[in-house]
Amino acid sequence: MAVQANAPGGPISDAAAGQSAERRVSVSKVWEELRRSPIIPLLILIIFLIGPAIFANVVAPHGPVDNHLDKAKLPPAWVGDQRMEQVIVQRARADSEVSINNVKHLLASGGATLVDVDGNGEANLGDSLVTVIPGGSMEFPLGTDKLGRGVLSRLLHGARVSLMVSCLAILLGGFLGTSLGMLAAFRGGLVDGIVMRIVDIKLAFPSILLALTLVAAVGSGYVTVIAVIALLLWARYARVVRGDALAIKQRDFIDRARVAGATNMRIMLKHIFPNVFNTVIVLATLEVGHVIILEATLSYLGAGIQPPAPAWGVMAADGRELITSAWWIFLFPCLAIVLTVLSMNLLGDWLRDRLDPRLRNV
Repeated sequence: MAVQANAPGGPISDAAAGQSAERRVSVSKVWEELRRSPIIPLLILIIFLIGPAIFANVVAPHGPVDNHLDKAKLPPAWVGDQRMEQVIVQRARADSEVSINNVKHLLASGGATLVDVDGNGEANLGDSLVTVIPGGSMEFPLGTDKLGRGVLSRLLHGARVSLMVSCLAILLGGFLGTSLGMLAAFRGGLVDGIVMRIVDIKLAFPSILLALTLVAAVGSGYVTVIAVIALLLWARYARVVRGDALAIKQRDFIDRARVAGATNMRIMLKHIFPNVFNTVIVLATLEVGHVIILEATLSYLGAGIQPPAPAWGVMAADGRELITSAWWIFLFPCLAIVLTVLSMNLLGDWLRDRLDPRLRNV
């Protein structure tokens, strides 16, 4: 029985070509999704913020307030010993303990300079004093501060402070702002006018100036910083949520819910809030970086978290006077703030593109 082979352009070759094309399309789609996903910002947040905040007690080599005064201002581990030479100038005469022959020898070799040729034969003898400044060690990978506290250990515990302040302040401010925004949009009239005028007044003041004023009036500390930052954030939530809620309020399913006998509270919680939830999540993600900067600024100015707490702003304030001699004390907390805030902003932009239906297909 003869078997007839398919021609090169037959059905089998066409099916194989179609499967290969589908495989190429699927691989390209996967690569495109991976390229658009915020992998690097997520890794940075896990390494610098989330991971240290959860496992600081486990991974930190020392306690955040443990002092090692004999090892103060040690540089990072990769910085080696430094030799510092200081010249001590001594004065010698012909009739001193240093013989004139030794003086002549030092003059000839450049180890001394002639001061008085015709008078008493005085000469300056330059002696070099070598001082060895010890380098870093793996005991303190990122060095120590002026009190001998490990910079790495304080950075890891400082991530916990930043994450705690950010989450609590955003939770409180987001709850207050979202509630007032939905109430203003749903009730309208006088309630809407009062809430929006308060929002306008709040947004007219610079955030840091208002925060400093409130902290100076109430006092510094964890609770005060969280409450002050929450009061600074609620206005943004109220304005954004009110705008979305006004558009949702005009939809047909809201009218059907009213006809079905749903109460105002049920309409706001079951129909309006789920439709503005994506906006609240995106705004909360973007506000994390803003809160970290606010907390660090207040701590840096002495109006936020107080020493010896391991807050990043406190660490930067401790190192600002030593930036030329012990740069690592100031550099590493500032670098942690920059990387964390930048990563949170990138993650927030990605979430906005994924959750906002107006931008999802752009």
